[in-house]
Amino acid sequence: MELSLSQKQTQTLSPQMMQSMEILQMGSQELLEYIEEAVQENPVLEVDEHRAGEEPFADLQRKLEWLESTDPQNRYYHQQDNEEDNPIERFGGVDAGEESLYRYVLSQLATMDLAEELREPCVYLVESLDANGWLDEDLDAAAAELGVTRETMDRALEVVQSLEPAGVGARSLKECLALQLKRRGEEDSLAMKIVEGYLDAVAKCRYGLIAKELEASQEEVRSACERIKRLEPRPGTGFAARENLTYITPDIIVVSFADHFELLTNDYFFPTLHLSGYYQNLLKESGDKEVQDYLADKVRQAKWVVRSIEQRRSTLLECAQCILDVQEAFFRKGAGYLRPMTLADVAGKLGVHESTVSRAVKDKYIQCAMGVYPLSYFFSRGLGGQEREGASPEAAKALLKRLVAEEDPQKPLSDQKLCLLMEQEGCLLSRRTVAKYRDELGIPNAAGRRTYSDK
Repeated sequence: MELSLSQKQTQTLSPQMMQSMEILQMGSQELLEYIEEAVQENPVLEVDEHRAGEEPFADLQRKLEWLESTDPQNRYYHQQDNEEDNPIERFGGVDAGEESLYRYVLSQLATMDLAEELREPCVYLVESLDANGWLDEDLDAAAAELGVTRETMDRALEVVQSLEPAGVGARSLKECLALQLKRRGEEDSLAMKIVEGYLDAVAKCRYGLIAKELEASQEEVRSACERIKRLEPRPGTGFAARENLTYITPDIIVVSFADHFELLTNDYFFPTLHLSGYYQNLLKESGDKEVQDYLADKVRQAKWVVRSIEQRRSTLLECAQCILDVQEAFFRKGAGYLRPMTLADVAGKLGVHESTVSRAVKDKYIQCAMGVYPLSYFFSRGLGGQEREGASPEAAKALLKRLVAEEDPQKPLSDQKLCLLMEQEGCLLSRRTVAKYRDELGIPNAAGRRTYSDK
């Protein structure tokens, strides 16, 4: 039996380092709960009391006013009307964190000077909206339940249908599209006539038939149909359903200016921590060894918590800035301009490990003009190894939509032809992937898109 000695170098993480990594990957709600728990367990940690007073709230008001004046996306969050205790008045304030259709529509009712008899019927109808923003409610039954006249319910429906998003409160696809056209001032347009009587023909791209019966040219009909297809058949899309509602607090806010963007950390709702002066003095003055050891340990823990939270904030801001630098086209133009980007790309730019970036973006959200997105949304790989701008799945779909929109309706492009045209623009995809993306976009196959001029 032979014995041998060997040296082996291993790296172990201290409890403090592990705690720091855990704090880095915490989402907003989780971090808030952690801070509250840490303050209860460690007497050395204290919360700045002034954060709960009127002065910081005034600071928040000024901040929101500045955001409103510089970035229209924040105007909805700035609405406040909390004077009365009723369902309308509780919505639209700063503390209304849910991005639900229900809250959004009620927040608009809060700003309206409604007749008293219309308030309850309007709220009733808003509460009856389904996830698509449609209304599946018999107005006669609603009138009987509320003890009002049918005329009152009709007036309440007009109020609800006048709100944003356009088309909300519709009771059919025809009414939904018609409401949107009316909002655009196209009440007597060709598009409105098509919506009112030819939606089936539009779905089958039978432009010739529509043109013949409405005595219009095919070019006019095709143009009107394109406008119709750009309308939103489900106005509630993009809003959280009330039964599945989750509370999301954006960690980063992108403020858009004419020539640049700025990032703000949304950390107002996190209490500011500091070390208790009383216990620090007690540590210096106490002659009791047991008390000194106890307080010294609590001071070390408190300092590490404060430092870890600040490190989380700075790392998150650096990652968000890197994302903004790479994805600037997205923040200006939309999803079709999302560039391929990996965790390794950001880690390389920041000089940190890839796992640090992964923890920093986990369960974090960014608010911009297009909405609220998880930071992980901005990480994707290029298609076919291509590194050109916009070569991501989202950009590929945008390119696919453009090629279909530009095709000859009488000679629609097959999936294979679309595949070849996309390759010519630097987007390498298999025919099967093109077909998959086309289905996801709700675009019919070539046969379904064909227009027959003799019909």
